Amino acid sequence: MITVVGRRERVGPAPWWPHYCAGVRILVTGGAGFIGSHVADLLAEQGHRPLVLDALLPQAHGGSEPPEWTGRHELVVGDVRDAELLGRLLPGVDAVCHQAAMVGHGVDPSDAPEYASHNDYGTAVLLAAMHSAGVHRLVLAGSMVVYGEGRYDCPEHGVVRAGARRDDDLAAGRFEPPCPICGAPLRSGLVGEDAPLDPRSTYAATKLAQEHLVAAWARQTGGGAWSLRYHNVYGPRMPRDTPYAGVASIFRSALARGEAPRVMEDGAQRRDFVHVTDVAAANALALAAEPEPGRLVALNVCSGEPRTVGELATTLAATMGGPAPVVVGGARSGDVRHVVASPERARELLGFHAATGFADGVAAFATDTLREPAAVRG
Repeated sequence: MITVVGRRERVGPAPWWPHYCAGVRILVTGGAGFIGSHVADLLAEQGHRPLVLDALLPQAHGGSEPPEWTGRHELVVGDVRDAELLGRLLPGVDAVCHQAAMVGHGVDPSDAPEYASHNDYGTAVLLAAMHSAGVHRLVLAGSMVVYGEGRYDCPEHGVVRAGARRDDDLAAGRFEPPCPICGAPLRSGLVGEDAPLDPRSTYAATKLAQEHLVAAWARQTGGGAWSLRYHNVYGPRMPRDTPYAGVASIFRSALARGEAPRVMEDGAQRRDFVHVTDVAAANALALAAEPEPGRLVALNVCSGEPRTVGELATTLAATMGGPAPVVVGGARSGDVRHVVASPERARELLGFHAATGFADGVAAFATDTLREPAAVRG
């Protein structure tokens, strides 16, 4: 059964790819979610015709009703794993922007079947349906988690691949990964898209599997695809009060309760916090660009302005007038120390650059509308 909520009028005829122009029909999976909804909004503002498909998963949504911001779009409440549904939706679609996924570290390994089902099986069903419908353009919501640790340089051995950090080192407050050859301290740098991939969590493993599936589809069909490897995305419509939420949302929820943000490790772990409106812009640019047939091209989508987790907590606390962050040490399973990247390839191939700086973005985030508390399995 298809549930349709809202409808936009057709804006001109659908174009013939690769001549991208206003009015194309784009299926946005996960289009009621945090990032997907911003993508759908931007596409509509550009004159395109997003068709939003969302299962309204309880991990991301506070209830079964669609969020109010979906009212301007044609919304189908359904599951990307439903091949029959996709078979009815994809005819007439020019491209797919695949945002649907279970996200975050999860609660524990018992989440693994759900992650694999939604992220990997769902992607496989979507790709098969696209092939049947003759849809050959795809933008995938990738993630920087596929890298594991970022790039590291040893003074003696040059670029090295940092291994997993040991529990006894973390417990003793030794958070920096040592050189795997000589044990010397390493210097963190910018990770490139061609770096070795080393997923450290179930979620990360499923995001890498998505890329492999899409790459195989591209080779087999001659289709073109981009994987936009998002770094730490924040902004309005983030889910709150859930273990699946991002660190910015977790910090803000604590401050809203009058509590100090709890910063793990020593707060010096480096990330790239990129605003959701910039991520939406990257998706629109990727949909407009002509990908190389038969290939998946991966791009970092980041601000190019690395910051520490401690800086995020301190800046947000100051903006909200709340208590100063408390550094609590420790680390979650699957956490990495540093992962930051250059947006150079995305700038070169898409013309992408982030427009929202860290200070302005965090200041706005202090009062941004967040998604209602999500339901979590007990």
